[in-house]
Amino acid sequence: MQPKDRIICALDVDDVCRAIQLVEQLKGHVGVFKVGLELATAAGVQVFARLREAGAERFFYDAKLHDIPNTVAGAMRGVVRLGVWCVTVHATGGSAMLRAAVETARQTAEVEGLPRPRVLAVTVLTSIGPETLRGELRVETPLADYVGHLARLAYETGCDGVIASPQEIEAVRAAVPAPGFLIVTPGVRPAGSQAGDQARVMTPAEAIQRGADYLVIGRPIIAAPDPVAAAQQMFA
Repeated sequence: MQPKDRIICALDVDDVCRAIQLVEQLKGHVGVFKVGLELATAAGVQVFARLREAGAERFFYDAKLHDIPNTVAGAMRGVVRLGVWCVTVHATGGSAMLRAAVETARQTAEVEGLPRPRVLAVTVLTSIGPETLRGELRVETPLADYVGHLARLAYETGCDGVIASPQEIEAVRAAVPAPGFLIVTPGVRPAGSQAGDQARVMTPAEAIQRGADYLVIGRPIIAAPDPVAAAQQMFA
C-alpha cells in the first residue's frame, strides 16, 4: 500500500455538509473514511450513501457495538447492508458476542450477495491509561498484557483484527502472529501536535514502523487550515 492508503480519516463532525466537504477534498489523499458515533448520530446511517455520492469508496464504521449477542447480531445485519469495508465491536463484549457479530456478518453477506465487512475488535480505548484501567476499571492485568489477551480473544472468535493503541502493537503481534490479522491504530499524532484526550499516542511513521496496518487520524487532518496538505504531510 502507498502511505496515503493506510490513513483512515475520521470524519468526527456533527454536520453532514462538513463531512461531505471533507470527503470531496480528501478522497484522493486518504484510503478510508471513518464514520463514528458523532456523525452517525447527527445524520443517521443514510450518511453513508451521501458520502459515497461525494466520492468516498471505503468506509470504516466505528459503531463500537457492545451488547448482548442477539442485539449485536441484529445490528450487524444492518451494517452489512450499508456496504461498509469494516465495522468495530468491543472485545470486552465477550466471546459469544464476538462470534455472533462475525457469523452474522458472514451469513448476511452470503445471503444478500454483498461484501462482508471486516469485523475489528476494540481492545482498550486510547483515552484510557494504566492508572484508569487499574484504578477505575479494576483490571489488574498490565495494560499491554490485557490488550494482548483481548486480541487473542478476537482472533479465536473469528474477528479480522483489532483496534489498539500504537503502544501495544508489539503486544498484539506477539499474541496473534497470524498473517493478515489487522491492527488499526487510533491515537496517532504528528510530531509536535496536541494529544488532546488521547493518553497513548505515537507519530504515524513510528506506528507504521512498529507494524500497524492502518492509522485512524482525525483532528490533525480535519481541523487543519488545509486538510489536504495535512494529509499529504502526515508521514513527513
